[in-house]
Amino acid sequence: MQPIRLIRSILTVGGWTLLSRGAGFARDVMMAAYLGAGPVAEAFLVAFSLPNMFRRFFAEGAFNMAFVPMFAKKLEAGEDAQGFARDAFNGLAAVLIVFSVIGTLAMPWLVWAMASGFAGDARFDLAVLFGRISFVYILFISLVALLSGVLNAFGRFTEASFVPVLMNLMFIAAMLLADHLQWDMGLTLAWTVPVTGIAQLAFTWVSAHRAGFRFTPGWPKLTPELKRLAVIAAPAVLAGGVVQVNLLVGRQVASFTEGAVAWLSYADRLYQLPLGVVAIAVGTVLLPDLSRRLRAGDAEGGRASFNRGTEFALFLTIPAAVALVVIALPLCSVLYERGAFGADDTAATALALAIYGAGLPAFVLHKVFQPLYYAREDTRSPFRFAVWSMVVNVAVAVGLLPVIGFAAAALATTVAGWTMVFQLWHGTRRMGPEARFDDRFRKRLPRILIASLIMGAALWGGMVLLGPALGLPTWRYAALAALIALGMATYAAAAFAIGAARLSDLSAALRRKA
Repeated sequence: MQPIRLIRSILTVGGWTLLSRGAGFARDVMMAAYLGAGPVAEAFLVAFSLPNMFRRFFAEGAFNMAFVPMFAKKLEAGEDAQGFARDAFNGLAAVLIVFSVIGTLAMPWLVWAMASGFAGDARFDLAVLFGRISFVYILFISLVALLSGVLNAFGRFTEASFVPVLMNLMFIAAMLLADHLQWDMGLTLAWTVPVTGIAQLAFTWVSAHRAGFRFTPGWPKLTPELKRLAVIAAPAVLAGGVVQVNLLVGRQVASFTEGAVAWLSYADRLYQLPLGVVAIAVGTVLLPDLSRRLRAGDAEGGRASFNRGTEFALFLTIPAAVALVVIALPLCSVLYERGAFGADDTAATALALAIYGAGLPAFVLHKVFQPLYYAREDTRSPFRFAVWSMVVNVAVAVGLLPVIGFAAAALATTVAGWTMVFQLWHGTRRMGPEARFDDRFRKRLPRILIASLIMGAALWGGMVLLGPALGLPTWRYAALAALIALGMATYAAAAFAIGAARLSDLSAALRRKA
């Protein structure tokens, strides 16, 4: 097996994820223009969040965190990786078919659990209708995630990374078609969800076939390997359940303020852009790479992968977090405020975005630290940590709801995120040298922080100077682009001037197979 080129693979996944987030943002801008923060938008967002919530159990969350290390180690050892993947595919499909039927029938209870504040008004019935149409997406996207995990373990990151791009492009096309043909926009969005799932599954199925992996549907077999997979996955499933409780608490808090579900969702889309590009890319590449290195006994290579992945992630994430906090208002104003989305919606969305921005480094560090546990097939420790973060999330969200309103949901997410990071970091002390920070990382991190603060000051000054232009419909896009360019240029100049990064490091990383 050829080693995974760490930084090159991260850039590949990150590039496709950036394209996906850009397309997803365009999708949300169109949705905001067509539906604003009204009842149809809130109903669809709740309905669409249901299959995406449960995919954390069956897909890239619990199941894949257990499946990918086992599969990657079988690849490294030359064992029957394909047979193991086939059995896992059939077993997962059987569970998901049953689950999809149950979820569709229980949709009123699921909607109530997600947003009890909808009860008694039109949003509830719409969310139930949209949910029944779209819930089967959980079947398709979870199987897509398994196939993507197979491709990633084999070092084929491009095909799996294109899948989210395909989904967002299909949503954009569906909304344009609905607007042209005067279809009901809410129903169009709901029906687009399962259609995109079918398209994504077909694409990854063909990609896996071309890579030499054959997945023949059949009756599931409870092999010893699948039993072991289930034992390892069980704590991860429980940890995924804890994460979903956090999301449920946030939705419930938001559902009691009209428009808050949409505000949090639109803010979530913006901070998910850097989060997805960096965290998903690093986590996707680190997990199979660390798993294979542990199987081969390469502690030095594992430490290098962990440190360079963490350094690269924070080099991109910390300045992004500062930017989201400093220029949250102009970002939301320029990108969202049009049509049915008014100034009050902008202010509320910007508040949520700034709070999420403060937690962005924590959310990225989750994806950096968790592979250290999952590569060792340790899913119990992250579960224990997740329980404590859930307690913190509930306490902050519910306790501060009467004080700061819907913003309590965003603040709880951020505080719980940092709580989880501290526990993950503290837990690595009992691991080997591959979980230790090296001298280079310890020297670079303070310099990254200083460069980010310099950039933040430049953004603040630029926002003051460009304030009038940011409020003019004709100039606001150019003004925002200039503001972002100012921030990027300032950060790059400061980072290279004080030694937070060197061009030679990136050049060497792209050439190395580590």
